[in-house]
Amino acid sequence: MSLLEKIRVVLHEPQDPVNIGGTVRVMKNMGLSDLVLVRPFRYDPEKLERIAHNTRDLAGRIRHEDELHDALKDCVAVYAFAGKHRAVRWPVITPREMAEAALARVQDGPVAMLFGREDHGLPNEALDQSTAVVCIPTTEHMSLNLAQAILVGAYELHLAAGDSTRLPSRRSTEGEGATIANRELTLQRIHRALDLLDFFKTRNPEHVMRAVRSLVSRAEPATREMDLVKSMAIEVERTLERETRRAFKAALNGEMYEAPSSDVPGIPPGAMDTLGVGEET
Repeated sequence: MSLLEKIRVVLHEPQDPVNIGGTVRVMKNMGLSDLVLVRPFRYDPEKLERIAHNTRDLAGRIRHEDELHDALKDCVAVYAFAGKHRAVRWPVITPREMAEAALARVQDGPVAMLFGREDHGLPNEALDQSTAVVCIPTTEHMSLNLAQAILVGAYELHLAAGDSTRLPSRRSTEGEGATIANRELTLQRIHRALDLLDFFKTRNPEHVMRAVRSLVSRAEPATREMDLVKSMAIEVERTLERETRRAFKAALNGEMYEAPSSDVPGIPPGAMDTLGVGEET
């Protein structure tokens, strides 16, 4: 089985049928076969072969999704291509680095190359679902159309896969990598737990959760590791709900509420300030 069989190309809201045809042509030449279109502009599938000759087999397998999450939910890694450097909130790599990282992850499941609209690129909400942002090194001109950008990424994957004579060794002993759907569910649980803790009282929720997303993406956790983090967040929710009921019951009975205790040593006073961990202003 080719390492490229688990590489997925995802186009988010493509506007020009010519670019869809160009993408099919690129994929056929570079050994890729999994193409997903998210809310594409209306196009005639029969006309794609006029743009990309002898690609009817690949064009016939194109899948369509209404939501980006549905196109990515079973992926273990997503590499989003951006036309220019964004804020440092997302890890930024080159297409060559992307190819090496992607082929190391395909043993765990599908890996996606994600591309945005021709006019506006990818919104931040789409980049939030990525493992890393891929920027193609160019001159200051920086003007590649969609199909050209896909060609650069596909070419690097094609070369890297051709150099691979065996499947890479597993990246860890923790099992298969977590899927995007699992990661999103875990992040939702973390967000809710932090909200219940009033963590966002003096902090910006969007900034905090984007930092958590970046941390999770860089860690590339396995499924069992992600499930453990999710269980921690769920237990925070349950404990808060349980202790709220206990406090309410104690108040009704005119009793003193006793908070849970722990045998784990506390953090010495001032240690958080030394570490540079504080509240946002």
